[in-house]
Amino acid sequence: MPRSAANLHALNYRHEAKAFDAPAVPIIDAHIHLRGLEAVTVYRDVADCYGIDTVLTMTPLDQVQDVTKVMGDRAQFIAVPDWRSDDSKHAHGEGFDERIRQFADLGAPLAKFWTAPRARQYARDMGDPHFLDLDGPVRRRQIELAASLGMGIMVHIADPDTWFQTTYADATQWGTKAEQYEPFERMVSEVQVPWIAAHMGGWPEDLDFLDGLLLRHDNLHLDTSATKWMVRELSKHDTPRLASFLGRWPNRICFGSDIVTQNDHLDASSDEGMAAKANSPDEAFDLYASRYWALRTLWERTWSGPSPIADPDLHMIDPTVDEMASPHLKGHGLDHGLLQQLYSRATQGLLDQLRCAAT
Repeated sequence: MPRSAANLHALNYRHEAKAFDAPAVPIIDAHIHLRGLEAVTVYRDVADCYGIDTVLTMTPLDQVQDVTKVMGDRAQFIAVPDWRSDDSKHAHGEGFDERIRQFADLGAPLAKFWTAPRARQYARDMGDPHFLDLDGPVRRRQIELAASLGMGIMVHIADPDTWFQTTYADATQWGTKAEQYEPFERMVSEVQVPWIAAHMGGWPEDLDFLDGLLLRHDNLHLDTSATKWMVRELSKHDTPRLASFLGRWPNRICFGSDIVTQNDHLDASSDEGMAAKANSPDEAFDLYASRYWALRTLWERTWSGPSPIADPDLHMIDPTVDEMASPHLKGHGLDHGLLQQLYSRATQGLLDQLRCAAT
């Protein structure tokens, strides 16, 4: 197999999938981005290989039909704004209000709000630096609308510690990492529907902080998406500490990958943007499969070694590190009960609370 950023060790990911035991339960991926009919077809093959039964996907509204054509009822949809619109202020304002209603009509169980520090610059570019504030008037209106329609709320709060050491080093512009959580905690307290904070709540580096967050908000869940970030940081935790954390919150931590599919991954003639990650169906298979190989190894096995996925954050922190370097991956070998909760039952429990998911 060829070496690539998603396959540094030239693994045969199809063969590797057969080496895993059957998952403790059929897996629900609570955080994925499916788009592109042909790319989603490749993804379905990967999902079948790695035991992924159901996905919650942030799919553009105009591609819902294509994704359903491939995935059928294995896909449920998360309401997202039109990120490709030429009118960003409308797309994230009244346009998103309308899309929330349209997604709710499709039975979408969640609405997604991106509130990473970069959202501040995005809002400045729209002419209103507070337009995307999670507790500002626009998003408050949208969150309350989604809640009134029976939906829960997914949110991206903060980015990796590595980014706060580099990209966001100027706290006067971006705020500290801790400050990102102030509007979030206000809204979770005020809008009493199920919430899911993506990427281990944005702080997988600090399990003590996450313990406090979950203790303060009994309507809050976390997902484990953003594979490179999770592999890098969760591998650093002692297995007893991580297992204790998961055992303390067995119904609150949901499996997710953050895989993004798109047809450019299959096109050798396209060499920009996301296409740089894959340029053929085989490379797209490796790209998507690498995430499940790494995550299932992290949770199920006691394997230890360099991740097969290149992690650009290592070079960002230390420019002397090769851009294709990868972090250490330490498998935690969780017990069957914890895996059942993580892989399915926590997410299913969240969905069972939401009216839209049952329509």
